[in-house]
Amino acid sequence: MPQFRISEVARLLGVSDDTVRRMVDQGTLPVRRDESNRRVVDGEALAAFTREHARAVPDPSDVHRSARNRFVGLVTHVVQDTVMAQVEIQCGPHRVVSLMSSEAVRELDLRPGVLAVAVVKSTNVVVETPQRLPVHRSDASD
Repeated sequence: MPQFRISEVARLLGVSDDTVRRMVDQGTLPVRRDESNRRVVDGEALAAFTREHARAVPDPSDVHRSARNRFVGLVTHVVQDTVMAQVEIQCGPHRVVSLMSSEAVRELDLRPGVLAVAVVKSTNVVVETPQRLPVHRSDASD
């Protein structure tokens, strides 16, 4: 079973080490001691925690669709020529980039600061597993 140190959990959740320690102290996130007596979180427990505490921004479009992957965010950048455009949307910590027609950009009035929903439906999604998350020198305390 994979296990993650407090600093690794913090990076995965996008919070500080102290925030993770508070979660542990409050009993929100279960930990155990590894063979080096460091506090670690089991991968399965962390996966359950992230799923249980996921906070998606509500989709404001009020449209029913089969695609389940919806990312609400703000348009941050648009580059277009006469035919094609590249639109960047910042959805929480995630940057989503879409290539579309310039006509669609004009019809949707996409420009920086506009609220948008990136809808992703793909039959081709690549999943990778890194050997380990990089550990930084300042993380050696747990």
